[in-house]
Amino acid sequence: MSRCLTLLIAAMATTALSAAEPIKLHPANPHYFEFRGRPTVLITSGEHYGAVLNGKFDYVRYLDTLRADGLNLTRTFSGTYREIPGSFNIEENTLGPEPADFVCPWARSDQPGCADGGNKFDLHRWNDAYFARLKDFVTQAGERGIVVEYVLFCVLYDDGLHQHSPMNSANNIQGVGKLKREDFLAMQEPALHDVQMKFVQKVVGEMRDFDNVYFEICNEPYFTNVTQEWSEAVSKEIAAAEADFPAKHLIAQNIANGAQEVKEPNPLVSILNFHYAHPPDAVAQNYGLNRVIGDDETGFDGTGDDFYRREAWDFILAGGAVFSNLDYSFSVTHPDGTKQYTKSPGGGSPTLRRQLKVLSDFIHGCDFVRMRPEGALIHNELPEGVTVRLLANVGKDYAAYIQGGDQLTLSLELPAGRYTATWLETRDGSMLGEQSISHSGGEAELKSPAYKGEAALKIVAE
Repeated sequence: MSRCLTLLIAAMATTALSAAEPIKLHPANPHYFEFRGRPTVLITSGEHYGAVLNGKFDYVRYLDTLRADGLNLTRTFSGTYREIPGSFNIEENTLGPEPADFVCPWARSDQPGCADGGNKFDLHRWNDAYFARLKDFVTQAGERGIVVEYVLFCVLYDDGLHQHSPMNSANNIQGVGKLKREDFLAMQEPALHDVQMKFVQKVVGEMRDFDNVYFEICNEPYFTNVTQEWSEAVSKEIAAAEADFPAKHLIAQNIANGAQEVKEPNPLVSILNFHYAHPPDAVAQNYGLNRVIGDDETGFDGTGDDFYRREAWDFILAGGAVFSNLDYSFSVTHPDGTKQYTKSPGGGSPTLRRQLKVLSDFIHGCDFVRMRPEGALIHNELPEGVTVRLLANVGKDYAAYIQGGDQLTLSLELPAGRYTATWLETRDGSMLGEQSISHSGGEAELKSPAYKGEAALKIVAE
């Protein structure tokens, strides 16, 4: 095949992807997504957000791994924030590249003096290599059916991160960013705010034609003085930049660690993200807002797989639509997610990713767009230490996740009819048992087979 023909085919493939409408809230149920015409829940265990900004990271092998593992989301930071080697005691942290490997949205100047030993940044000039890498990354993800959550900004957690930030006045030739690190995202310096808004305009324009992207305003804004006014300004800048786009990209906002009721939601925000959302109280607290609710970061709870698998099932079967685990088995030396780590604060492994595929297959095997949380249909008192999350389209389809115990009898309210109940092992998706139910209406008792600490249940009307 000639090189010209190869390039033409590649261009046609990119055009086909670009012509699609971006991922959106499902028109029949805005608690879920529609992506490329299909109802979608986003589930992943991905690298620590440095796939684009770390020039040494082989993101093609990484994305191949996610696709092979049956996962459909990656979360990536923009490069307005980066970590440094050793941050948070993470081994081979992809978000903490070596200085020579940091691919920043802003170009380096010819003036020495940046804290990382390189030249200072020019905040009025773009780094073309960064945007070429970003667009290729999103293209490669899209070809594999993977959605990119692109995080525009992140707070500066400590003085070391502040010292190395391109937006610190000591590290750029404009002298912009003469602020305490806590005030970087608070509209307190007009010149810095202008730099930030111009970055938003630029990146939104670059992502115009991609269907597999949505934007998150800021990662963990609650850790410093990020103001609501600033967050709203970013969302308005996204909307303004897309004003003449035929289709708009979704905007996400990181609300809290754990749970919090959102009392005055930003009308431009479609995705409410929470971190470490276990138990999944954030879903019930905000379900009435008719937006996607995500658990888009978890980790920091040990290196084992069990905790994160259970958190994922618990959150998705509570009615959430995004689960994203920090997977420390991905690194520069192991972009295929096979690194054996000992010191990193969280987990992640090929085994966990296979287990999350079981969850993805389970939920995508349900007619979840027509289902909603229906815990009130469970009438019996559950044993101590046992929880059940239940989604239902009453009279037709039911999906449940049981956590705790080794056997359970559920008293479940069902309309009259015939049903098939299937019990599944959540680790490998194998069937634990199946039963036919002929029910006259009211409470039906369903006795589970024996299980090891957790199980899934699917009930379908015949």
